[in-house]
Amino acid sequence: MKILILGGTGAMGEHLVRLLEEDGTADEICVTSRGERESCGRVRYLRGNAHEEAFLRELLKTRWDVVVDFMSYGTEEFRSRADALLDATAQYVFLSSARVYADSKTPLTETSPRLLDASSDAEFLATDEYALAKARQENFLRDSGRKNWTVIRPYITFSEIRLQLGVLEKEEWLYRALHGRTIVFSEEMREKFTTLTYGLDVARGIKSVLGVPTALGEVFHITRTDSLTWGDVLACYTRVLEKRLGREPRVIFARERAFMRCHPAKYQIRYDRFFDRRFDDSKIARFADVNTFLPTLVGLEKCLNAFLDAPRFRAVNWALEARKDRLAGERTPLSEISGAKQKIIYLIERYVPAGMLAAKIFRKGIKVLWK
Repeated sequence: MKILILGGTGAMGEHLVRLLEEDGTADEICVTSRGERESCGRVRYLRGNAHEEAFLRELLKTRWDVVVDFMSYGTEEFRSRADALLDATAQYVFLSSARVYADSKTPLTETSPRLLDASSDAEFLATDEYALAKARQENFLRDSGRKNWTVIRPYITFSEIRLQLGVLEKEEWLYRALHGRTIVFSEEMREKFTTLTYGLDVARGIKSVLGVPTALGEVFHITRTDSLTWGDVLACYTRVLEKRLGREPRVIFARERAFMRCHPAKYQIRYDRFFDRRFDDSKIARFADVNTFLPTLVGLEKCLNAFLDAPRFRAVNWALEARKDRLAGERTPLSEISGAKQKIIYLIERYVPAGMLAAKIFRKGIKVLWK
């Protein structure tokens, strides 16, 4: 079996590559990566950006048994390449998202209403927000007249390199805690129920449907079914941090309007994280042993400890950090911020009294100066 994995170096993709290599059923596993990676055994890394048409076109000259697509596309970008992806393989596995689902009082199944079909918010529907984009791209596959596709809808996936708290990535909450500053979280969100699944378990679920004829033309979400509140998740994180740091991290809870100033992701917050999310996993359970999936709190503790053993953060958004500092009454030492431009942006957002509008004007001026 020849398998192509597009963008397979993230929280789910790395686990899937390792599982396929260990399993031995694939003769060749090709993985695209924008960074340089060393090929080994049956795994061959292809350096390039799968968003670039020429790079993708060259890849799709080969006939693949399976293409697993972890890339995130805009709707028109996906429309322009959907046929080529379907033409190049016997099974195209499209990574969608369980964020496509509308609110539900009962556990979600794969046929539960989607936001694209159920929402009456005209302003929201006029956007290409992530949940809507994924649903529209699913529609392209359904309307293609083909059946050689499988849609996977993971929900919030964690790993040793990704630890989310509501809408916050680790750079937006854990970085603050490790530097002795207050975690700023949502008052409304902490009481909402959610489901988080270990990346390795999602990868096991994906692997279970690869090359399986009965999975063609089907949709699967791959999640745990145990639900907990975001407050429970936060409590798990702070327990681990207290043990590791010898002090309990400080937390303040902001109401919706104040929190959105610190993290302006209106639709993700209102149309996902403010929903109670519970799932029925009986469909994927016909292919994968979901009883072996790691319990959520056990997995979060394991992954947070692993990260703390060798912490590595991506770039920090200093404008948003300044807003959190303002809310918490704290200051970040300028020595912690790299580059004069980022220092100025932080100072404007943290101290300019006129607030966000003035800060935006100043930032635009800074961008002009730096061109």
